[in-house]
Amino acid sequence: MNDFTRRHFFSRTSMGLGAAALASLEGQRATAAPAMSAGSTGGLAGLPHHQPKAKRAIYLFMSGAPSQMDMWDPKPKMADWYDKDLPESIRQGQRLTTMTSGQARFPIAPSIYKFAPHGKNGTMVSELLPHMAKKVDDIALVHSMHTEAINHDPAITYICTGDQLPGKASLGAWLNYGLGTENENLPAFLVMTASWTGRKEAQALYNRLWGNGFLPSKYQGVALRSSGDPVLYLSNPNGVSPDVRRRMLDSLSRLNEQEYARRADPETSARIAQYEMAYRMQTSVPDLTDISDEPQHVLDLYGPDVTTPGTFANCCLMSRRMAERGVRFTQIFHRGWDQHGNLTGDLPKQCRDVDQPSAGLLTDLQQRGLLDDTLVVWGGEFGRTIYCQGGLSKTNYGRDHHPKCFTIWLAGAGIKAGVVHGKTDEFSYNILDGAVHIRDLNATILHLMGIDHERFIFPFKGLDQRLTGVEEAHLMDAILA
Repeated sequence: MNDFTRRHFFSRTSMGLGAAALASLEGQRATAAPAMSAGSTGGLAGLPHHQPKAKRAIYLFMSGAPSQMDMWDPKPKMADWYDKDLPESIRQGQRLTTMTSGQARFPIAPSIYKFAPHGKNGTMVSELLPHMAKKVDDIALVHSMHTEAINHDPAITYICTGDQLPGKASLGAWLNYGLGTENENLPAFLVMTASWTGRKEAQALYNRLWGNGFLPSKYQGVALRSSGDPVLYLSNPNGVSPDVRRRMLDSLSRLNEQEYARRADPETSARIAQYEMAYRMQTSVPDLTDISDEPQHVLDLYGPDVTTPGTFANCCLMSRRMAERGVRFTQIFHRGWDQHGNLTGDLPKQCRDVDQPSAGLLTDLQQRGLLDDTLVVWGGEFGRTIYCQGGLSKTNYGRDHHPKCFTIWLAGAGIKAGVVHGKTDEFSYNILDGAVHIRDLNATILHLMGIDHERFIFPFKGLDQRLTGVEEAHLMDAILA
């Protein structure tokens, strides 16, 4: 008789009841679904729910909150408001962080950067982004993103996992769980943290942002490092040959299989799969990270930092190489955007880090025919205030956190190119039209990957967990092709 623990008993019986209940509702749900794409392994039966536009996604995450009115959302009338206080009629009693709530004044700091029209529709882009300015006909700009979170850690956790509190599964883990992988020799979900040249103090990034939460651990993201082994413990220890390693894994697998037969703990089978993946990665990851085969004209797309491991440019090139190899979801975190002071000293450095590599990634994907079925997302966790934090001068200022409106862009599979969605007021403070919540963004990403966010659930602690939570979420129809 299997030696079940109390925890295993209740987890299995509750999941079984949940599955039975779900099956009883199938007649009430739209369940028609095409088969998974050829070459995919793993994933859930019945997924995708509909024909996907995107086979894979690349998420360029600007941790710290880029200043929307200095980069994408120009507010020229603010020049007449220099050093005047933000009107209470605009602020409307909105919650502030402790960093500015005690200020006697909220002086407006107009952007010092020039904007110019670009592309077929004259999309306005800051002089800080000369390379992305040339790509506006290939992206959809969204000025009307918003969130409830006002501090970094809960805000990043919210947009990456669907909840401000830790413990939920990340977007990449959900995709890995639902859709499986197209390359059994590489993880379906890879993460990179790029170096940055702006403000050196930066918010910490915790692995829960790419964690599995309540999902089995095999679905969590695998972090690639810029020095040493690309993945921790990828190399065999000194004196351990590949043959010895193989025999060790075979013996360990037999022991784990015995443990699984006795306790039926799904984490045991997850460990077996992870050990096997690690063994295959000893060959596949070095091949992935070796860019010596890239021609110079491709390297030039990404800029001069592309050959330096760990730079944003290098990470962008790596993400294209991952896309070619069938990696389902790649996320690049670029830190240092938290510019409470010295914005005009740090923001140009941050933009130089990401501008050419982001544009180069889009061009590279286009030239290889990969952008048609690859979704690319760029953005941070919230925006920044039009009013200055601390001292104000005409040449330098800082900005506080602002969750009520911020800008992101999307490109590639299923995205209507060359559009600008949403409108904010002249203070870049409130949304006037086309509000988009971060739940809507996650629902749209799932939709483009062939998943109905309302039907994509995982039973845990008596609840049907969803990436988009229990509140209403809508697709971003205005930017869908």
